[in-house]
Amino acid sequence: MKETVLLTGATGFLGSYLAKRLLCEGYKVIILKRSFSDIWRIKDILNDLIYYNIDEFSIEQPFKEHKKIDIVIHTATCYGRNSENVSKIVETNLLFPLRLIENAVLFNTDTFFNTDTLQYKYLNTYTLSKKQFVEWIKIFSKKIQIVNLKIEHMYGPKDDKSKFVTWLISEFLNNRCEIKLTKGEQKRDFIYIDDVVNAYIKILENREKLSSYEEFDVGTGKQIKIKDFVILTKQTVSSILNREVKTRLNFGALPYREGEFMEIKENIKPLLDLGWHPEVELEEGIKRTIIWEVKKL
Repeated sequence: MKETVLLTGATGFLGSYLAKRLLCEGYKVIILKRSFSDIWRIKDILNDLIYYNIDEFSIEQPFKEHKKIDIVIHTATCYGRNSENVSKIVETNLLFPLRLIENAVLFNTDTFFNTDTLQYKYLNTYTLSKKQFVEWIKIFSKKIQIVNLKIEHMYGPKDDKSKFVTWLISEFLNNRCEIKLTKGEQKRDFIYIDDVVNAYIKILENREKLSSYEEFDVGTGKQIKIKDFVILTKQTVSSILNREVKTRLNFGALPYREGEFMEIKENIKPLLDLGWHPEVELEEGIKRTIIWEVKKL
């Protein structure tokens, strides 16, 4: 048995993939969830995990009950897509992880992994809360090793319906008459979920080489215009269904969001230097995601 990892967000998209991979790598995995969390993504491995319902136990409980939690990996987040108010977003993205890292320091945890975004701080309440937490963890790096992963546009099977890629595929599969979009000239780096998980594992395996505070941009290094991505996805859905998707793409029908970045500034060299590299090409990743969605129909 390797070290003990405390993982938040294990019932979510990224967290569920990480939980399975950590178990495969031989780590003892403790997860924090709510008693009412939908566990469909981890139902097959739940018996292999140690779990605490944070609405029934204090956040200190897992630290007290286990001899040593070596690593905390924090992936839980609230995007605000379900009409959550600001206080709920701040509670999930700032106050909860602050309590988590305080306990990690108190109980001598070695390393704290934070899941961040490459998006602009003042884009919305989600990004603001995420960036505010990053400012706080820099202070904690004097007491615990911090690794901050800034993830670009992550996608893949089992993602939430509210996410752009999953929503877009669903619209095509349902043969919507029209999809209203922005002009689509903004560029984004779409990275497949397996490559993101591989980045976490590679950093985890090399953390002794890292300083007390490290940041990594997690992306493929290849950016594509949203317009081209949408067209590619439509073509791939048509190919898999073996019929033309006739959905009309109305580019320019919607304005850009206030503060929208037209291009993401990213530097994946530090990750490449650790020996990580993205393995799933965009076309293949889209294909895998579509096939999974088709099987659900």
